[in-house]
Amino acid sequence: MKIKQIILDNIRSYEHQEINFSDGSTLLSGDIGSGKTSVLLAIEFALFGLQPGQRGTALLRNGKNEGSVKIIFDVDGNEITIERNLKKGKTISQDFCSITKDGETKELAVTELKGRILEILNYPSEFAKKQNILYTFTVYTPQEEMKQIILEDSETRVNTLRHVFGIDKYKTILENVSILTTKLREEKRIKEGMTANLEQNKLNIIAKENQLNEKKLSLLSAEKELLEKTDIRKKIQIEKEEISKKIEERNSLMQEIEKTKIMVMNKNESVFSNNKSISELNVQIAELQNIKFDELILKEIEQKISYDKLEEIKLNQINIEIASKINSLLLKMEDNQKIEKKISSLEICPTCLQNVDAVYKANVLNKFSGDNAEINRQLQTLELEKKETTEKLTKIKSEIFSEERKLTDLKILRMKLQGINEKQLQIQNIEKSNSLLEKDIELLKQHLDLLTNSVLSLTRFVNLLEIKQKELDDSLREERMADIKTAELRREIEVFSRQIEELKIEIEKTEKIKLQLNYISELENWLSKQFTSLISIIEKNVMMKLKTEFSKVFADWFYTLVSDTFNVQLSDDFTPVIEQNGFEIDYAHLSGGERTAIALAYRLALNQVINSLLSKIKTRDLVILDEPTDGFSEQQLDKMRDVLQQLNVKQLIIVSHEQKMEGFVSNIIKFRKENGITQVSQSS
Repeated sequence: MKIKQIILDNIRSYEHQEINFSDGSTLLSGDIGSGKTSVLLAIEFALFGLQPGQRGTALLRNGKNEGSVKIIFDVDGNEITIERNLKKGKTISQDFCSITKDGETKELAVTELKGRILEILNYPSEFAKKQNILYTFTVYTPQEEMKQIILEDSETRVNTLRHVFGIDKYKTILENVSILTTKLREEKRIKEGMTANLEQNKLNIIAKENQLNEKKLSLLSAEKELLEKTDIRKKIQIEKEEISKKIEERNSLMQEIEKTKIMVMNKNESVFSNNKSISELNVQIAELQNIKFDELILKEIEQKISYDKLEEIKLNQINIEIASKINSLLLKMEDNQKIEKKISSLEICPTCLQNVDAVYKANVLNKFSGDNAEINRQLQTLELEKKETTEKLTKIKSEIFSEERKLTDLKILRMKLQGINEKQLQIQNIEKSNSLLEKDIELLKQHLDLLTNSVLSLTRFVNLLEIKQKELDDSLREERMADIKTAELRREIEVFSRQIEELKIEIEKTEKIKLQLNYISELENWLSKQFTSLISIIEKNVMMKLKTEFSKVFADWFYTLVSDTFNVQLSDDFTPVIEQNGFEIDYAHLSGGERTAIALAYRLALNQVINSLLSKIKTRDLVILDEPTDGFSEQQLDKMRDVLQQLNVKQLIIVSHEQKMEGFVSNIIKFRKENGITQVSQSS
């Protein structure tokens, strides 16, 4: 990785500033507080965003609502641009971030962009959740933080270095093994409980299989008994059906007897009715033979009726003529009255238009009065004639009605006299019918006797049917009991079979659980007794190897910076041990320059060891040193030239306010603050 440019907008003491970086060594020079360290913080923010516990107020310029950092760097010949914005709201937070690679810009979420950067830098995945610790100890560590690591208690320091070296995984493995073995023991107890009944279930399945075989034998016997009971029931049922047919035959004969009796009764009633009819006909014949009939009287009556009807017609004609005359006279009188009324009110003659003379009017009215009197007289005469004619007509109608009744009676009598022969013939036919009916009655009585005898012969089957019905009921009950017994045995066999199958399945599952239990026991034993010891040994050996290499590199860097009157090494807990003339010197008793030398040597050794372990990370050719010479003497400052040459990295960025350091580097970027705003000037 090589940083090419960083652009700051409203970041700490910067309003807008573009800073370009070259290959080789570059010094960020300027007075304390001029804004040098702000550039390093901006680089880290651009790459990884705000760190846990870091507030946006530490980066955003006071009084500004928005700020941004853009960094352009090169990885394996690919130019990559990262941009992050800060925005002030209730709090200051990251508002926008993007990455540009191969000319394509993508806006990503904060965590997504960090993951993408770690991927580009080829940092191991296990460092994704370790904040920026790998970047901190390989690229940029503030000097005070390195001193703090040296002054930490031994356990904290070892755990931190485990974290840095990426071997805290061994401790994590041991912790996970402890959790796993605890869970395995718990699972082992559960499975031991689940397999506790295995042997008992095996005994139960043998017992149930024996019971099942006994049930099957009992079922064979019960099925045989059921078959026998069914055969007996079928035989009795067939016998009952035969008896039922006889009973049905008897009932049919009894119905036939009833029908025959009804037929005999009906025929007897017919004979009785015929005899009665014969008696009535004989009486009628006797009565008719005593009656005398005169045909002349019948003719005289017919002639009298004819004469009276002619007279009736004449009287009706007269009545009609009288009624016509009366109507004519009434109409004439009505007309005279209308004319008389008009003349009475007439004053002027309609013809001559002269006044009508009163005498003349009176003469005319008198004439009409005389005519009306004559009409009244004629009407009275006609009414009398009409009354006389009506009385004659009524009398003649009465006589006709009386004569017609006599004529009808005579005709009826003549007809009766004429029907004597028919009645005698009817009597003969009835007597013949009676003779046939009596013969039928005799035959029916004989048939009735035969039917009665047949019914008597079949009566014994009635009692026999009751006996067979009882036998059938008993047989059905026994068959049903046998069927119930068979069904119960089948159901018991089914239940036992299902229970045996369930036990087999349970035993099979338990056997599998037992195999799992054996595996878990072996695994738990191996983890707790062998694997844990192996991991502890591996971790110890790795830590020893790291400590040895770290101690050698640390000593080399220290001797480069400090006089060889000191002897330095690392203890097992990676604490620097400083000896002089055979005596161990406490870190607090060293001079400021010596403490800085130890911290710088520790920092450079840590960088070298990490890069050798993680040789594929893309930041191994970039080192940033922040005030690495704080407290150095002139002699130690001179030795920094050798240190920088021995680092042999493609890009080295140093922050220092020491004027002498400018002669040790290839490029110089100078910082100065004017009116609270940092200004940058670059030179090579």
